[in-house]
Amino acid sequence: MLKVDHVAIIGGGFSGALLAINLLRHGDARVTLVERRPERLGRGLAYGAAQADHVLNVRAANMSALPDQSRHFAQWLSAARQGQDGSFATRRDYGAYLCALLEQARDMAGPRFQIVQDEAIDLNVAQDSAFATLRSGETVAADAVVIAPGNLPPHDLPAFAGLDCPAYVNDPWATDIAADLGPDDMVMLLGSGLTAVDCALSLNSAGFTGRIMALSRRGLSPHAHAPAPPYALRNERPAGPVSQITRAVRDRATEIGWRNAVDELRPFTADMWRAASADERRRFLRHMRPYWDVHRHRIAPPVAERLDSMRAQGQLLVRAAKVMSATPDDRDLIVGLRPRGSAETDRIKVRRVVNCTGPLGDLRKAADPLLHNLFKSGSIRPDALAIGIDVDRQCRAIAANGQAQDRLHVVGPMTRGAHWEIVAVPDIRRQVWSLARELTSAHWVEAEGL
Repeated sequence: MLKVDHVAIIGGGFSGALLAINLLRHGDARVTLVERRPERLGRGLAYGAAQADHVLNVRAANMSALPDQSRHFAQWLSAARQGQDGSFATRRDYGAYLCALLEQARDMAGPRFQIVQDEAIDLNVAQDSAFATLRSGETVAADAVVIAPGNLPPHDLPAFAGLDCPAYVNDPWATDIAADLGPDDMVMLLGSGLTAVDCALSLNSAGFTGRIMALSRRGLSPHAHAPAPPYALRNERPAGPVSQITRAVRDRATEIGWRNAVDELRPFTADMWRAASADERRRFLRHMRPYWDVHRHRIAPPVAERLDSMRAQGQLLVRAAKVMSATPDDRDLIVGLRPRGSAETDRIKVRRVVNCTGPLGDLRKAADPLLHNLFKSGSIRPDALAIGIDVDRQCRAIAANGQAQDRLHVVGPMTRGAHWEIVAVPDIRRQVWSLARELTSAHWVEAEGL
């Protein structure tokens, strides 16, 4: 059995910080957490770049960072007089909660916990140890290394690839997307999912009164949370190909409501994903994923009300179309669109285009130095669908030769190829909790696996 006295975690966002907290809770190993951006420590991108009016998409009662203390966040929120179990707390408050947890773990662990402000640019995994090389030239030696890269910046659509134009914003979190906009300007959001929702709200809160067009191939937007009738939970996962499962969920929705029919799949989603063949997974990503996303990843009712108001006032339009071209025109962009179901192309002049297509998953396109070097050396490889880093069920990184590595693990959204549903707090908290107990052998103390 692998003996781990020192764990190095590369990435101090939500996944990495929560893994550190759990390692310190469950064992006596030393932990070194490497994070290059101190303002993202504990918060990551989701909670570090949030605006004041960005709220969680899940009620406080389901947002505990600790799976063995289900009301932990709700109690913290109540103590801070910022909400209660049923509240949709702000993401900034949730970021403060995570930082408080990290600081508490730091105080309790003392010299066992070290936070290093630096960037890991390479790793060398040997038979009996692992070494992380930092940009400063320093190295961190550990018994095991865990990469927690979070969500990578979005990729460019073909029409915008290599486009050098200030009107195009590739990363919506890297700049002020409302800067220098006037009331007669139009902003085009590439995507109509949760990232586009955040950007539309940010523009509105910044006082932008011009028009906003959210664009996607199917023109779908996230649905809102709403009360659902009580029902008896299913006790086994649906079986069969994607088409059969889809029919079963639709039938179930007529009985208990579509929100319940989707939510009750949560305990089975990872196993359903693993049971599906590679072809079934590809068909799901191509045909069903947009519909799954808007039903599964819902928004808070107050957010839905704001969006509805913006639509009613004519400020926000969601359109189903494909981007065919993008041509600079002085300070603007002329974007060619082909509406869904049409063979004609519309040309629209916009003041700004913001890439809201969601995080990059294809490891081969990652610009991150560490991921690039690990991929080049064969220490990690893309999963079969190129939506993340290939790992096994224990989060061990799969090398280019197909071997799982005991001393190199990956956690967080980039493991979606193996687990699929690994973007929300409830899924990630369970993943890092399980890995922490595995690395510290805490699962043996409680007789799990015997």
